[in-house]
Amino acid sequence: MSASIAIAVGSTRAPKLRAVEEAFATAGPLLDRGARFEFLGFDVPSGVRHTPLSRQETMQGAKNRVLALDRMARERDEVWAFLIGLEGGFDVITQPESRLVLLENWVCVSGPDRRIAWGRSGAIQAPEALAVEVVDRGVELGVAIDAFAGETGIRDAQGAWGVLSRGQITRQDAFRVALLGALAPFFNSHAYRRAPAAVHQADDRARHSTGGG
Repeated sequence: MSASIAIAVGSTRAPKLRAVEEAFATAGPLLDRGARFEFLGFDVPSGVRHTPLSRQETMQGAKNRVLALDRMARERDEVWAFLIGLEGGFDVITQPESRLVLLENWVCVSGPDRRIAWGRSGAIQAPEALAVEVVDRGVELGVAIDAFAGETGIRDAQGAWGVLSRGQITRQDAFRVALLGALAPFFNSHAYRRAPAAVHQADDRARHSTGGG
């Protein structure tokens, strides 16, 4: 009988949970070929504003969700192999004559050994009209994107990603990619545990073989 591995997710939002399930459908066999994965969603606080306005704040929100899950596991005496925090937010980059507002998704993962790893989605530029509502006026992105698109419930469907990319990249897609990145140190641990000296030696051998300098 295959082993069951519990995955705790710091959210009950459907796009986030589906993203986690999709990522483990791909990465799960690389982590443990014979395992079954059980996904548990919990509504835990991010500890940051409803829409983070910097990369650092978005990352902190993801990590805070992991820390909340860790406390919950200790209190309940639960054994959850992976703790996953997912957070989306804006990265506001000030330029000499303008600003660039990018929507990014970050994922923080705590593994069986409680090692922390990170992953990030790509980024998509927010239109200035949407940026003004969220960054300047403090409107929550979920509310602002509904008004921007003239729809309701976008956050639990395609998300702002889907609206801005015309469905080419959904919120779920972005979180899935970010989570696969965060899981890489666990399913490809050999690459991440290579000693720096071994990397330098491999680089030296490559240079000698090509005659480069």
